[in-house]
Amino acid sequence: MPTYVVLLRAINVGGRVMRMDAARNVLEQHSFADVASHIQSGNLLLTTPLRSPAKVESAVGECLSEAAGFDIVAMARRPDEVKALVTSVDGIPAAFPGEVQRYVAFCQHDVPAESRALLQDWHLPGERAHVLGKDVVVELAKSFNEARLVNAQVEKIIGGPATMRNITVVRTLAEKWSG
Repeated sequence: MPTYVVLLRAINVGGRVMRMDAARNVLEQHSFADVASHIQSGNLLLTTPLRSPAKVESAVGECLSEAAGFDIVAMARRPDEVKALVTSVDGIPAAFPGEVQRYVAFCQHDVPAESRALLQDWHLPGERAHVLGKDVVVELAKSFNEARLVNAQVEKIIGGPATMRNITVVRTLAEKWSG
């Protein structure tokens, strides 16, 4: 059975609380297997007979939304895709001197060409974006709280859901779950 890393959008923030042990239990009751989680921000690993990431996203979102009582959006990637993503991010030369923070916005759908162009041309001081497949890498030479290119802005530009993770978390998921 295929294995997926599933990233949940906006979970355990703003009153939208679902503990990861509860999420694991719900998923196991809905025919997902080997369910594991990493920290409380909605990072899951699971196996399923479903072969399509889109079907995994839909099924996970539906069963968790029903259990939680609020909409939960899921983004699914295969573990080797997460590992390859980290390698690609590490290969991007830093856009700024000094300390740079990197984040990955995992998008549910492909980034449209016009959105790709807007993101790649994003040039606010201390902010840059790189589109890698379905994902958007955001580089910040400023505090995340001062940045304009955060998850809500990425979603607005791409016209669909995304969930952002610090590259440190993404790297940990790749190391922990890519075998």
